[in-house]
Amino acid sequence: MEQNIPIDIHTNKLLDWLISRRHVNRDWQTQVLVIREKINNAIQDMPVHEGIAKLLSGSYINYFHCKKIIDILKETEASSKNFFGSYGSQRMKDWQEIVKLYEKDNVYLAEVAQMLIRNVNYEVPSIKKQIAKCKQLQVECDKKEKGYLKTKSLVLGEFQTMCKQLGIPGQKIKHELAERVKELPEIYTKVADNAKLLSPAVEFYSAFVKFVLGEEHTGGSVSLLKYIIDHGNTTTYEWMYGEPPLTIEETPLDIDFSDEIDDSKIGDTIDFGDDNTAEIDFGNLGDANANEIDFGDVTLDESGDIDWGNINNAELAELPDANLEIDFNISLEESGIVVESTGVDGGVAKGTEALTLLDNPKTRNTFIDDLMELQAFLKVRLFEMQGASDLLSLSQLQDASPILQLQTTQSVLTMLDHVQITLGQITDSRTQHLHNIKHSPRYVDHLVDGLKQKLAVAKRMEAAQEVVKERRHAVGEEAASLQPKMQLIIDKTKELQSEIEEDISKKYKNRPVNIMGGVNIL
Repeated sequence: MEQNIPIDIHTNKLLDWLISRRHVNRDWQTQVLVIREKINNAIQDMPVHEGIAKLLSGSYINYFHCKKIIDILKETEASSKNFFGSYGSQRMKDWQEIVKLYEKDNVYLAEVAQMLIRNVNYEVPSIKKQIAKCKQLQVECDKKEKGYLKTKSLVLGEFQTMCKQLGIPGQKIKHELAERVKELPEIYTKVADNAKLLSPAVEFYSAFVKFVLGEEHTGGSVSLLKYIIDHGNTTTYEWMYGEPPLTIEETPLDIDFSDEIDDSKIGDTIDFGDDNTAEIDFGNLGDANANEIDFGDVTLDESGDIDWGNINNAELAELPDANLEIDFNISLEESGIVVESTGVDGGVAKGTEALTLLDNPKTRNTFIDDLMELQAFLKVRLFEMQGASDLLSLSQLQDASPILQLQTTQSVLTMLDHVQITLGQITDSRTQHLHNIKHSPRYVDHLVDGLKQKLAVAKRMEAAQEVVKERRHAVGEEAASLQPKMQLIIDKTKELQSEIEEDISKKYKNRPVNIMGGVNIL
């Protein structure tokens, strides 16, 4: 039967279908504008009712909502009903008028059809896209957070590795570096002690040079290394002048601590007391209660000069060389004369001359060059001895010294090991750092800046990580808030579609109406 044949209408064609079947006019939108204005006015004066609040939440008010509002007003405005069954309430009259305007020319049907199309094609997909974007942002935030964490761990690892290499905790970097510099003398002492084990290698090298090049070429080879083997790590002054200095004036460590305050050093300054007190106590030299220095039994004559005792000119004449005139205007420092005092040879070692040979940058480099020269010789000699034919065979070494003839591959290899150990000690990265720290303030600043930069990068990564965490939390909350909103629109759209299908069905003798592609795809 025709009554049982369903009417299938696609959602996107619903409005065109209603217009083509002459259920609504093409100019229905002009009529809707008047109705929407009346709805906005009527909604301002509504009774407090749970059903009305539920109808007005989460959806656009349409014709079917208006009919439900009238049903609710029949209960709330029942007291205004007169004897003839009409309501005197203005609220009821306003909403009844709105419903009549909707039903004229089926304007309501065109509007709800457009609402259904908009919800299906735009509203719900838009919210879905927002939720998907939020989830994508969460994934990106997770990746960024892992990246920031990885970078932070990397730079902190580099910082800790460098601090471990320098032997410092990395809190007060400059102060800690200055403390580590004090370890250099002990390191150089160990290097000098190990250098003594190189004596056989040096003798072997010297004998080889003498045999190949002659006696005149033996003196200049690894001379500094020979000196350290014989005398140890002496001052540069003693190496240059052949005698130890009487006194050594070391140059203080030139590191600027102004940008790094160490609380543990506060209070270690010398307190000279009140500025008005001129008292200086040098021990037993004078009275501590007097504002003067006691030099003993020195007396002054009437003119204020120092009285040197009862020495007359006759006694001066009896002294040896008394007739010699002494010029006291000679500057010993400018003349370069080394003063000999109380039988102890030497003078004052200043500047680079006060440094030890392994601490002086110039002589230290010479020492390293000597070690590398010796190492190169031993490697070449070992290669020759291990080859198929030795360039210096036993027949050629018959006139050489026993030290050349008796050397074996194993003995040369042992010498090479000792040289490489000593070279490794003096060129160790930590020793290099400490040496540069002591002799180069710019190197200290560069080193500290590098360490602080790694900490700054780690802090920036940590801050960026916190920002990403907050961002991820925010988009997560946004996605969570959009989810119920989308579900509410879907539920309202399903309800609206059912109402449209039912309304159209009444116009076709209750034939079943199916709106295709509507909420079924949501």
